Amino acid sequence: MGILAIAQLEFLVARRNMWVATSVFMMALFSLVLTFAGGATAGNLGVDPLSVAVTSITTLSVYLVPLIALLLSFDAIAGEIERGTLALSLAYPLSRGEILLGKFLAHFVVLAFAIAVGLALSALLVVSQHGLADISFAPLLRLYVTALPLGATFLGIGYLVSSLARQPGVASGLVIIVWLVLVVLYDLGLLGALVADNGGYFTTTIFPFLLLANPADAFRLLNMPDVSVVALASGLNALGSETDKTGLLISLLGWPVLALFLAWISFRRVEP
Repeated sequence: MGILAIAQLEFLVARRNMWVATSVFMMALFSLVLTFAGGATAGNLGVDPLSVAVTSITTLSVYLVPLIALLLSFDAIAGEIERGTLALSLAYPLSRGEILLGKFLAHFVVLAFAIAVGLALSALLVVSQHGLADISFAPLLRLYVTALPLGATFLGIGYLVSSLARQPGVASGLVIIVWLVLVVLYDLGLLGALVADNGGYFTTTIFPFLLLANPADAFRLLNMPDVSVVALASGLNALGSETDKTGLLISLLGWPVLALFLAWISFRRVEP
């Protein structure tokens, strides 16, 4: 019950947070734009229009879902320290782990709602344009299910940064840097290394494991329309198709646990 009480309080705070409303609006807007743009292409190519939309939204989600998660979580601890409410929270007969789980539960619900709004609007737009015939909702469902652990990972990272920074201003700057490094610069660095390696040892041996180590890349590869083509092009086929999928799932599902564990370790050292 204590975890639910903390979650309820955090949910009320999240409802008043304009960043949350802005993030939901952005997810919905970009999903609709990408779905509308991809609908014309799907009609010309004769393929499932929803699958085309999912491919486009996957690229959007890789950037936007982590950003929403970090915006929700960056001041979860630092904000309470600044407002002086952390001491009150710690006075409750709850462990720090329970407090952290309560915050996570509330933020996860908000994140899941934001993602669901964007994907639901995309599905409605596709159905209104093309009808229900020959449309498969499986890729959309897979996208939603895999986006949740991706967001959960960055919620945990946000809590970790928040407890380390202990000041909302510092935490907000740090989470943007973390987002740039993990979501943008990481892949650019891999691309540069691939070009420099020119099909050598790095490309065939190290590169596949570096992809598996990044939850954003794992999410992207799991939602590609043909994973085998992507694997062949990227060098992941060196591990084998079944191993690839298993490794991608382990990466995507393991990162939230690791991120929350590290956040809990850091939160235990915070004094109000």
